[in-house]
Parts: sequence; C-alpha cells; structure tokens
Amino acid sequence: MWFDSLPPCQAQVPCGEGTHAFRWEAGAVVLPSHPDADAELVLAALGGEKAGCVKLAEAWARHQEDLKVLAVGPRGTADSISVDWDTVQATETGSGHAGWASLAGPSPGHGVISGRFPARPGHGSQPLRQAMQAEMEQARQHVADHLALLALGSGFSMRLAGHVAAAHADRLEPANRPAVSIAIEGRVAPLIEDWIGLDPDQVLGSVHEDTGWGTLELTGKGQDRRLNIALPPAWLADVWACGLGLADRHLVVAVLQPGWPDAQVLALRTPTTDPIPLTLHGTTDPTGLTSWQI
Repeated sequence: MWFDSLPPCQAQVPCGEGTHAFRWEAGAVVLPSHPDADAELVLAALGGEKAGCVKLAEAWARHQEDLKVLAVGPRGTADSISVDWDTVQATETGSGHAGWASLAGPSPGHGVISGRFPARPGHGSQPLRQAMQAEMEQARQHVADHLALLALGSGFSMRLAGHVAAAHADRLEPANRPAVSIAIEGRVAPLIEDWIGLDPDQVLGSVHEDTGWGTLELTGKGQDRRLNIALPPAWLADVWACGLGLADRHLVVAVLQPGWPDAQVLALRTPTTDPIPLTLHGTTDPTGLTSWQI
C-alpha cells in the first residue's frame, strides 16, 4: 500500500476537559483514549456528548475522498499551517469569521452560499428558507471539518491528501481530472525549483494517463524556459504524501517498493536523463514529516 512508506504520526487534540492523543498508523486513525469509539457514538446518539477525538475521527473519514483536501492542504513540507484549536472551536460554535466559508466551496449541483437570502413572502417561502439553512449548515460543517483537520498539522495533512489521491488514482473521473492536474502541478513545481532552480511559474504539470511513470520535457531558454511534466494521480499518494518527492538532488517519479524506513524508488538525476532505481532511507521529525536520503 502507498502508506507503507510512512511511519506513525500523532498529535494532541482537545477532548473533554483536556487533551488526548490522536494517532495515524498504517493507513488508519487510532484513538488510544477511546478503545470503544462505537459505543461512545451510540451514547451520543442517545443524547450524550460526543468526544472531541471521535468527532475528529468522523471528520477524517468524511474527507478521505474529498478532492477539496488537495486544494486547501499544504503543497509540501516547507508550508506552515497556522490554524489553531481556538479557531476550530469558534467555527464549530458558529462564532468564527464568515470568510472561512470560502474553503467549503460549492456543493455538487449548487452555487456557493454567501450574503443574505431574504425569502419572498407567500407560498413556498418556508421550504426555501429551510433549504437555505440546511445548505448553510452543510457549508459550515465542511469549513469546521477542514479547519480541524488542518489544525492537526502538516504531517496529518499530507497523509490525508495521500488518502484522497489514492482514492481517485484508479478511477479518475473526467470531471475530477482538472482538480488532480492542479494538485500535481502545485506539488511538483516547488520540488522542481529545489531540484534545478526553475521558477514554479515555469512548470506545467498534468495527469499522465498511459502506462509508466510519466513524461518530462524541458524546453526554451531564459524567461521562455518551460518544464512540462505529466505524472499519474498515484504519484500524489505514493511519492508526494510520503515525503519522497526529492531525495539527494534526485526527483522521485515512482515507488518500486514502498516501505519504512527503507523504500525503493525510481528517480531522475537530471531532466535529460532516464530515471534510475534507488534505495532510500527515511527519518521523521516530531510532527510526522519525513525526509529521505540515498
């Protein structure tokens, strides 16, 4: 599995009157302080309070295939996330800044909800008002979910993006291809800047739909220099989400054998050479972000 190249990741999250460990391991969320989360959900359905850890795990499950995760999450390990739990709580209680609603985006088949919606008097105004309130609540829930997931930190954000990419890798629908293409370009461009010094604006990324690792072509000179790179959707999960993108001046384009702390990859030394197999060794920092060396 793609996540075999990732070590466990853990964060402390608000739960009840204190904080609990929230853990990701081997592709799954683990709640050490809630060994029987299903029973807690039953109690919550009967009127009890749902634990913060459980709510966060539910949000994680809701967005494991949500392409919006690729739009709001970090582009790489250098990106910092400045969402704190106070912001999350304010949004959950409805007292957060309304501007965060832009993260939710439009729901399928609906426009973005913003501003006031004065219902016209007369027949049908109550159903319309209820429908708009339901739509606004759904948007608020999406914003609260995304903020809470971002508050977990970059290590968790990259893992969640990996789940999303993997979910769409083998069944990429035409309507989703532009979002995945943008996600590939937005994540490979910073790597190429570190790799050969090319400005990210001069990198054009796209989805590779044939067999093999993809294609790369460097053209032009100076300001007209362009690098066109096409990578399969699986690259986002197998390579980028695992922090494997760039290792010792080699651009990793595919994983031959996932594993932690050692993985076998296919990598480019320069834009004009063929990819070669390499064995990489990984280390991690306290936030769960990985780095790799030959």
